[in-house]
Amino acid sequence: MPESIRTNQWEFFLYARDAWESMLADCRNAQVSIDLEQYIFAYDAIGKQFADVLEQRALAGVRVRLLCDAAGSSPFLDSIHAKRLAASGAEVLFFNPIKPWRINNYSSWFFRDHRKVLVVDSYIGYIGGVGIHQRMERWRDTQVRIAGPVVHELEHAFDQMWDRTREGKYFRFSKPSLDAELQQGRPFSAAKHFHFLTNSPRFHQRFIYHSLIDAIRNAQSRVYLTTPYFIPDLRLVRALRLAARRGVDVRLIVPDVSDHPFVDRATQSYFWIMLKTGVRIYLYRDHILHAKTVVIDDDWASVGSANLDNLSLLFNYEATLVGTNRAFVDQLREHFMEDITQSHEVMFSAWKRRSLVRKILETATWPLHKFL
Repeated sequence: MPESIRTNQWEFFLYARDAWESMLADCRNAQVSIDLEQYIFAYDAIGKQFADVLEQRALAGVRVRLLCDAAGSSPFLDSIHAKRLAASGAEVLFFNPIKPWRINNYSSWFFRDHRKVLVVDSYIGYIGGVGIHQRMERWRDTQVRIAGPVVHELEHAFDQMWDRTREGKYFRFSKPSLDAELQQGRPFSAAKHFHFLTNSPRFHQRFIYHSLIDAIRNAQSRVYLTTPYFIPDLRLVRALRLAARRGVDVRLIVPDVSDHPFVDRATQSYFWIMLKTGVRIYLYRDHILHAKTVVIDDDWASVGSANLDNLSLLFNYEATLVGTNRAFVDQLREHFMEDITQSHEVMFSAWKRRSLVRKILETATWPLHKFL
């Protein structure tokens, strides 16, 4: 039995190209199984590399399952490349296909599988924001490779989504194992430093959302947030503002320019209310920022696929690794502080003087916030 089965060991990757290299290496060495779940799987230069490796391992007798979101991976859906992969013995499924007769069904446009999960041989796992698309190669993202007991939680979550996709039925996802501890006001037991959380578009199954709110409410010293899109609901806004008011160091890093200009305006429409309360905001200017991480105090941190917007936290299926291991938390905090050196801080005095045109554009996004 590998040592990683008994203890959780991890490695961070801060750019998509580095994460892809490690993911491909582990897939090439797979002996038993490969489970890959992706919102975006494009058959471009990097997508071809993944498809070729999956095909080779399937032909070698490894169980290969590829689960893609039908909207995020629409060019790959029903393509000759997907059919070739299936012909090799790999199983390929697409979540929530958008059919012509379902265009009036809102669940066709929402309720997407936005998760990015890879499990190899049941003891190596990957989770983060990295998709399979060549344009993401130089994006500043965060992906973590972890080996150890928590990988069984990743595998179980994959199995649930796989079964839900194959059967085409909605069902309740099982509660995370930390649920009882959260009810007692303790995020985790001291013995188990990692948990895998999921989100689904059901009120009582938004585990990532509720865990984040609880952690912010209990914060004593710091809340550091990194997200490409910041369009929170009023409950999350309130939790952050109250934390800042009681003296917690609340900081937010968002991209100066993201891959969605309209969403940038929606994000900026929150700046005034956050800055006024004492939240510090930074615009990342090095590369396109796509990382989704949270660091709270010295004993809580997360990395995953969920953005801090309504679409991720309320309407999509998401996945996040949460850890209380001090070294894990420290590393994510170091990444955050390094990103600040590549960012420009937004000052409240300067923000109040922005142009009237910008104010109008920001205000115009408000009616759509619930759907962004």
